[in-house]
Amino acid sequence: MNTSDILKKVRKIEIKTRRLSDHIFSGEYHSSFKGRGMTFSEVRQYQYGDDIRNIDWNVTARYNEPFVKVFEEERELTMLLMVDVSGSESFGTQNQCKKDTLTEIAATLAFSAIQNNDKVGLLLFSDEIELYIPPKKGRSHVLRIIRELIEFHPKSKKTNITNALEFLSGVTKKKAIVFILSDFMDSDYEKALKIVGKKHDLTGIHIYDKREMEIPNLGLVPVWDAETGKTHYVNTASKKVRRNYKAFFLKNVDYFKTVFAKSGSGIITTRTDQDYVKQLLGYFKHR
Repeated sequence: MNTSDILKKVRKIEIKTRRLSDHIFSGEYHSSFKGRGMTFSEVRQYQYGDDIRNIDWNVTARYNEPFVKVFEEERELTMLLMVDVSGSESFGTQNQCKKDTLTEIAATLAFSAIQNNDKVGLLLFSDEIELYIPPKKGRSHVLRIIRELIEFHPKSKKTNITNALEFLSGVTKKKAIVFILSDFMDSDYEKALKIVGKKHDLTGIHIYDKREMEIPNLGLVPVWDAETGKTHYVNTASKKVRRNYKAFFLKNVDYFKTVFAKSGSGIITTRTDQDYVKQLLGYFKHR
């Protein structure tokens, strides 16, 4: 893909996802994620119903009538997008591959954040840390993130979520809103997730393809494993093979949901041929 093609794709994604963030997610995002605390804004005269604990006694004594301190939410937040760029993300049999869906969701979240004047950072991972872009504000910064999501070529095709979570703990000292976008084809990341979940507002977004859950009866077919680079011949005519195939998928999904729930983190699951807008909006509204 040359520079011109990349810029066209970036622009196309910006138009689609910015419209979503401007008109749908902006308000939901703002109300879903709280600021770091309350900061003093002004002093005004006491009104019926005001909390007496907010009375400013010095000003009250000076003017011989009650005044209260007014506080407002310290709004600025930091969002970090942790995106899986392992080989399995290139898989897709429906409308688009998982990587395309990941990119659109990440862009929508990023534009929602900058609409609220928050910082956005990006962490691309496989079984190693592929790229880290520290959080910043602004449209040009988000466009850089989208460009990296489109054109980045990872060194490795494997997955290690624990490694990515440990890196996050090392580089992000203050509390952040963290979205992990992946197909979660990994295991044994519960301990690292629990540590990160105690400090950050964490949400896992599970993206999968219809054919990862159920494989049709196509007879003997060659299946290429994108993470190992090996090709295996699979007898899809066998009911046992199809049953085991589905069981493996469901085991991964169950582990993902269980460990995220245990760590007190949020969960979103969407398929490449489904409308992820409904999934995101529903999640924000129920927070």
